[in-house]
Amino acid sequence: MDGSFLSLAIFITATFSGAFVAGLSGFAFGLIAASLWLYILSPLQTATLIIAFGLLVQGYSVWKLRHALDWRRLWPFVLGAAIGIPFGVAILTWASPKHVRAAVGVFLILYSLYALIHPAIKPITIGGVSADAGVGFLNGILAGVTGLAGILVTIWCGLRGWPKDQQRTVFQPVAVAVFVMSAAWLGAKGALTPDTLRLFVFGLPFLFVGTWLGMKLYGRIDEKRFRQVVLTLIALSGAALVV
Repeated sequence: MDGSFLSLAIFITATFSGAFVAGLSGFAFGLIAASLWLYILSPLQTATLIIAFGLLVQGYSVWKLRHALDWRRLWPFVLGAAIGIPFGVAILTWASPKHVRAAVGVFLILYSLYALIHPAIKPITIGGVSADAGVGFLNGILAGVTGLAGILVTIWCGLRGWPKDQQRTVFQPVAVAVFVMSAAWLGAKGALTPDTLRLFVFGLPFLFVGTWLGMKLYGRIDEKRFRQVVLTLIALSGAALVV
């Protein structure tokens, strides 16, 4: 980043907006922040900051929901993601990232539009632990390819028909676990530079304020509105991948 007033304003706006949306919906920080950060930061800086800030945003939200966490429900998703992430990274070594992201983006757009048009989708109750682990595995692959830490688990929670509080106690901890694994990989690659560290420290106040305001608004929306917000953000995630 060149340090100009405009660049700083863009960075602050993106950080605050991403944190606010993540506080409200439980995900999509990277989607919102990267849409502006990539104009002023390198892709590596953007990825590093998404993971670093994402850990704080999701970690804070998970801490607030800690008493409602059900580890018996969580472990299949986390285990599946841990196995899937290396596969996702490996895909990038032989497949075209552009084509993979475009295909995933089209799927996310079509799913979200269908779910918005047909709100009365019958909840999926079959599959149990094995189905959850399978979704976690696919989520890990997608995270390795695109950086979207919990998008498939978010979709799956909706398809299960779980209440909004229960959904957040699943897909947010999974996202934290994925961020931790991704952070370990980036740290091993030496991605954390002094310039990136300065941006991280500078953005912290705006991150915390945005997250706090988003969570305040979350407490005031009902199940129907929450579902609409989540599906809209999934559609935007897909559009961002296609573009």
